[in-house]
Amino acid sequence: MKPNYQYPLDFDWTKAEMIKVTTFYQLVEDAYEKGVDRDNLLAAYNGFKQVVPDKGTERQYDRDFEDQSGYSIYQTVKAARSAKQKILKMVVKS
Repeated sequence: MKPNYQYPLDFDWTKAEMIKVTTFYQLVEDAYEKGVDRDNLLAAYNGFKQVVPDKGTERQYDRDFEDQSGYSIYQTVKAARSAKQKILKMVVKS
């Protein structure tokens, strides 16, 4: 993880929308750093999709998030959807 980075956010979002998106980002981080409950991650992703419904914008946020953190939203959600185990632990690709 890169220290002291900022989450990509849209300051036009409501407080509730900010919470949904930052909760999801935190769970993506947790998936890489310590492991995360895949159902919680997928539920948070659904909340993220309520705020960022279109794929193009989602891809932009994924790129920005990965540039900042080194973690991929796309790869994490893809792994969570196909995972059989309850706890998802991602590995950082170097």
